[in-house]
Amino acid sequence: MTTATILNGKQLASSIKTSLKEKISNLKQKPTLAVIIVGNNPASETYVRSKEKACLETGINSKTYKLDENIQETELLELIDLLNKDNDVNGILVQLPLPSHINTDHILHAITPIKDVDGFHPLNTGLLLKKSPKAFIPCTPKGILKLLHLAKKDLTGLNAVVVGRSQIVGLPIANLLINENCTVTVTHSKTKNLKEICKSADILIAALGKTEFITKDYIKENSIIIDVGINRTTEGLKGDVKFSDAIDLCSHITPVPGGVGPMTIAMLLENTYEAFLSQTNS
Repeated sequence: MTTATILNGKQLASSIKTSLKEKISNLKQKPTLAVIIVGNNPASETYVRSKEKACLETGINSKTYKLDENIQETELLELIDLLNKDNDVNGILVQLPLPSHINTDHILHAITPIKDVDGFHPLNTGLLLKKSPKAFIPCTPKGILKLLHLAKKDLTGLNAVVVGRSQIVGLPIANLLINENCTVTVTHSKTKNLKEICKSADILIAALGKTEFITKDYIKENSIIIDVGINRTTEGLKGDVKFSDAIDLCSHITPVPGGVGPMTIAMLLENTYEAFLSQTNS
């Protein structure tokens, strides 16, 4: 058995950013992304800095609004309303998680759908289900699909198993794979016979947030594995898949780090660029 091909998300993301930079350099006006972060979550602060850096690299204007942990929900909604009405702002992103006293759905649903570059508004969710080209696709699932197409251009007829049913990753990637003519099974913590189901997967998407949960007993030979997990351990970042078990079994696999993570940020930039084009009729 040959060693699996690594799906290098860092390399693909770099290529996408280079292409975006060239397109944006030809625009008279630059796209603008507004990022809101509430509180002092270290992981969130790291993500936001990465997004700011990526914006700078591609020529997208970035505005960051850092708000106090104890801000009231009404104040946050007022800021979103101002950004919705600001014609110079093309994309709005609220960094999650939010403090427990703020209703996340209230906040995400308040962002106008044409600036919802994270793709979390119910209208964009519905447009994704309808296969509408106007839908903003959530960044991580959109990046996953591009990585899958590196491995195989036509996914028609493949059995895809998604481990995890979050609205951020699990459910939207399931819908995208259905649109690609895959046969899709969504599994979760209540699923029975999980090993057997995963073992049947031509495409296995691991998005459950448990360090190295997916071992060789879950993996079908020559399958494509996308590891969405980012788990901090004493040995560094680890995925949801035990890489050493998978590397000699599957045909393709994403590394952690350097797989899905960089693609998520690249897709945010792409969505912001597309939002700008639609809003300015460029």
